[in-house]
Amino acid sequence: MSSSKFDLIVLGSGPGGYVAAIRASQLGLKTAIVEAAELGGICLNWGCIPTKALLKSAQVFEYINHANDYGISVKDAKADFTGMVKRSRDVADGMSKGVQFLMKKNKIEIISGWGKIQPGKKVEVADKDGKKTVYSADNIIIATGARSRELPSMPQDGEKIIGYRKAMTLEKQPKKMVVVGSGAIGVEFAYFYNSIGTEVTIVEYMDRIVPVEDVEVSKALEKIYKKAGMKIMTSSEVTGVDTKGAGCKVKVKTAKGEETLECDVVLSAAGVVSNLENIGLEDVGILVEKGKIKVDEYYKTNMPGYYAIGDVVPGPALAHVASAEGIICVEKIAGHNPDPLDYNNIPGCTYCSPEIASVGYTEAKAKEAGYEVRVGKFPFSASGKASAAGAKDGFVKLVFDKKYGELLGAHMIGANVTEMIAEIVAIRKLETTGHELIKTVHPHPTMSEAVMEAAAAAYDEVIHL
Repeated sequence: MSSSKFDLIVLGSGPGGYVAAIRASQLGLKTAIVEAAELGGICLNWGCIPTKALLKSAQVFEYINHANDYGISVKDAKADFTGMVKRSRDVADGMSKGVQFLMKKNKIEIISGWGKIQPGKKVEVADKDGKKTVYSADNIIIATGARSRELPSMPQDGEKIIGYRKAMTLEKQPKKMVVVGSGAIGVEFAYFYNSIGTEVTIVEYMDRIVPVEDVEVSKALEKIYKKAGMKIMTSSEVTGVDTKGAGCKVKVKTAKGEETLECDVVLSAAGVVSNLENIGLEDVGILVEKGKIKVDEYYKTNMPGYYAIGDVVPGPALAHVASAEGIICVEKIAGHNPDPLDYNNIPGCTYCSPEIASVGYTEAKAKEAGYEVRVGKFPFSASGKASAAGAKDGFVKLVFDKKYGELLGAHMIGANVTEMIAEIVAIRKLETTGHELIKTVHPHPTMSEAVMEAAAAAYDEVIHL
């Protein structure tokens, strides 16, 4: 028999919610989690994890197509789109089952249904048949995440104008696709579809693709994407999509005037919007500003006992951020004294090919903030491991403060750089200087040596350039 009184109820079971629930259980809080869809939320089921599975399929296909470069001959390799989608779904299902196991192991009660917070620290949950049950808790965490942002010029119909969710479960591979938006979601799907033979055009409103990254990273990716056969339109805006015929006619306003693109499918990848509707915020009186729930550094809302984490609060909409926020929030609830999260030391990763990873200030932002900088760059074309692996694209770029040698930011583009960025996050947390990084012996031959070499380049001590 389930209880209706808890120490903590978490609304949403994504990487914010389920991680918060597990940490709460570890700290001895009696915890329940409310979920209207699949355990693990968008990240595990429709985001981070299944997209990486698709990207891996694309990468394997690319390897096979370039097998000759490695002295191997392969004939007639074909991309089986349906098989790729199936593998991706299987990976996601396995991950969701993993979260189920963790909930059980940590004795967390799973309440299936749509949760709405109520005054007096209560949550009303409507199950799939509409039956409502009220639960109460000393603390309630809102972790309801976000969804694909719809642009007024192109409302998603799930057929011709799609969001990321549909992009990973299309019944058949489109011949031509227009991707609107070149953030992580946009460039990852552009890479996937282009590499299996779809004709891809990227339309970006800003003056460069991956606009949050360092300018040099944007330029490098654009060059690589164009070489791979993609069309890239920056400083461009989609003003409307005509879906009446067999395909889509996409109207794009550019600096040079209007252009019409024809394609089978338009992928809208213009960011995400928080899920704040119909969860009871107004009934409780929780403050919302600019589409985000207002919280303090420990994720308390303006109403005692109610907290919010992840994509519903300000800050980057990233899985690892939501998890970190959930842990800090719960530790504070349990009476510990966790350090607030340092939002300037959050790594961002994009899993296109080559990968992109960055943390801290870009060179331009460091200068804007008033720093005098030293910049060191090391190209993978000079790396022995990269040459041996056939992955010579890209570089590591480090930005140091001239005065104290503090590492202000790191920007990488290349094979496996998403695995390399954690070193930078750790050494920034430990406040390491450029000189200390140069003297940190890196293993040879590895891609990670490029970090040490880039630091050396900033101080005119680089050996292999």
